[in-house]
Amino acid sequence: MSDISNDPNEEPLQEGEIPFSAAPARLTVDLGAIVENWKTMRTLSGSARTAAVVKADGYGLGIEDVGEALYGAGAADFFVAVPEEGETLRRFAPNARIFVLSGIWPGTEEVFFENDLVPVLASTEQLSFFFAAVAEYGDYPCALQVDTGFNRLGLTVEEALALAGDVSRPASFEPVLILSHLACGDDPASPMNKTQREWFRIAASAFEGVEASLSASAGIFLGPDYHFDLTRPGIALYGGDSQPGTARRLKPAATAEARIVQIRNARAGETVSYGATCRLARDSRLAIAAAGYADGYHRSLSGAGAPLRDAVNPGGFGFIAGRKVPIAGRITMDMTIYDVTDVPESDIRIGDYIELIGPNLALDEAATAAGTIGYELLTSLGLRYRRRYIQPD
Repeated sequence: MSDISNDPNEEPLQEGEIPFSAAPARLTVDLGAIVENWKTMRTLSGSARTAAVVKADGYGLGIEDVGEALYGAGAADFFVAVPEEGETLRRFAPNARIFVLSGIWPGTEEVFFENDLVPVLASTEQLSFFFAAVAEYGDYPCALQVDTGFNRLGLTVEEALALAGDVSRPASFEPVLILSHLACGDDPASPMNKTQREWFRIAASAFEGVEASLSASAGIFLGPDYHFDLTRPGIALYGGDSQPGTARRLKPAATAEARIVQIRNARAGETVSYGATCRLARDSRLAIAAAGYADGYHRSLSGAGAPLRDAVNPGGFGFIAGRKVPIAGRITMDMTIYDVTDVPESDIRIGDYIELIGPNLALDEAATAAGTIGYELLTSLGLRYRRRYIQPD
């Protein structure tokens, strides 16, 4: 096991903090990979400009470091979920245009106006409040969300068309962006994509001169007809699949590892972990690693005794010493047990690290084993991982 305590990529230690090389659970974030993935999505976006979605704390990887790296690479438009995220990002992307997808509400005006954040307005109620706020504050940019079939957020197409033709609206009201979101972008064969695209064209054309944005990561892969003026890649920046197999064109951005704190021998017929749901079919060697569902390593990855386990894949894996090793029994809050019987004893010892996700265990492979998607697995990573950021070249 190599000691990387002097690694230049290691974050400076705070008083009492454990170094990366000794942490029970650790997370390496490759900012260079995230930048390269953004550049790949920029190329695929053709003539459209390419924003960066960094909501949910940069998909769990740290909005400060991720945002700063992407801003340094040339990203000029960012999307966050809530104004607090925008306030944080502003410190690291001083001249970027930052859109807040949840919009503006009473009590949040100060955060928006002081940090130059652009609210995405999604309802007539938000529009009314925005009009009132800017009447007092002065002219201020906004974006409009139009629902084209998702039935989540947005004005209806009819409401958007009525707004475009409303001569009584404030003369200063000029949105800088109109956007919508695809419900089935992850399925290129879905007829819903074309239906939403055509409804969006109708709505966007009513706002002459205003930029339009329809596609997040999945929509970018649907081709130029879906790109409009601005694309909004999210999960693709972090190396995840937005359509099946698309991650092959991207670089993995995160590697999560856990320290092996014990290796034990168990006999055939003995059981493993809570509920005694895993009964060993052979004499086995078990490695206990210091990460569990409190670290975002979902209990549904368990090798036995988890809901749906009989209906989906047989459980998750770790990777160590050049081999995939299966999870044995239920994942617990702080620990996961792996069957390392097939790993030569000389290749593994207490204190080594086992990969949970990373270059050898793809994010979406682990997510599928957990019965979920890469988005959820990535954004579930807990605060107990000691983090190391690899800077772009």
